Amino acid sequence: MPSFHQIEQSTYEHSTPAWGAVFVMSLCCAVLIASEFMPVSLLTPISLDLNMSEGQVGQAIAISGIFAVMTSLSISRVFKAWDRRHIILLLTLLMIFSGIVITFAHSAALFMLGRAILGVVIGGFWAMSTSIVMRLVPPLSVPKALGLLNGGNALATTIAAPLGSFLGSIIGWRGAFFCIVPIAIVALIWQFKSMPSLPAILSVEKSKNPFGLLKRPIVLYGMTGILLLFMGQFALFTYLRPFLENVTHVDATMLSILLLILGLAGLVGTFIISLILHQHVYRYLILIPFIMAVIAGAFVFGGEHL
Repeated sequence: MPSFHQIEQSTYEHSTPAWGAVFVMSLCCAVLIASEFMPVSLLTPISLDLNMSEGQVGQAIAISGIFAVMTSLSISRVFKAWDRRHIILLLTLLMIFSGIVITFAHSAALFMLGRAILGVVIGGFWAMSTSIVMRLVPPLSVPKALGLLNGGNALATTIAAPLGSFLGSIIGWRGAFFCIVPIAIVALIWQFKSMPSLPAILSVEKSKNPFGLLKRPIVLYGMTGILLLFMGQFALFTYLRPFLENVTHVDATMLSILLLILGLAGLVGTFIISLILHQHVYRYLILIPFIMAVIAGAFVFGGEHL
């Protein structure tokens, strides 16, 4: 039997474009990315303060990822009749709450709880942000609006790790995390004032299981490759600070500089790949993981000489 499910559409619904709402969505995106990857640059001080190993602290990113996946797959069904404005406000409230829990966590369990709540926010935001932005502006302005949304992502990816390391060396890891809270509060107030009502668009269609796509070999192989690639990328990225501190023996200032260089290199790489990816796409999809594997091998077998 057919059932009701949320079908997000790109229908523009308002008399004037809600650019303020688009900008605040970009701000939320930046805050989320900064919150997600902040532990990478603060791994060592967190582990010392909470009496955890660096490996255990690194699992904070995995915890967020697990809850993000579960939320992204279920949020549209659980809140299918909710106004999208209310959902975004709720997610931003949860982001503030998670920041407070993490800042004042006195145990590993509370720290992981805060990271789990953040994962719920990440999954909900990324599951709905694109469709929401597409409803805030006319069709011709959608590319610009989506560019602004992803601009927050690019900015935070570039500066989150070095800024976290820098702030951590001055005000401690708790202070670095707490800096996110007032920014999230500003985003909440801005959303309340600028985000228009976005009623759920309900349509009757048959329920589909997204995992059914894995029955297709090409999808299964592709998703397996993507899974392994991101597992390797985040394993390398997450434990970069302990490696730089314990193996190459860099100080806090040099650590921040190296993390900033890493973020800027990511921006350059994104720009370059956009120019060449239309040519020999499969060749580059093989080359990029190969280069990452070579770099990881160089770290493992010759890190002390780097």
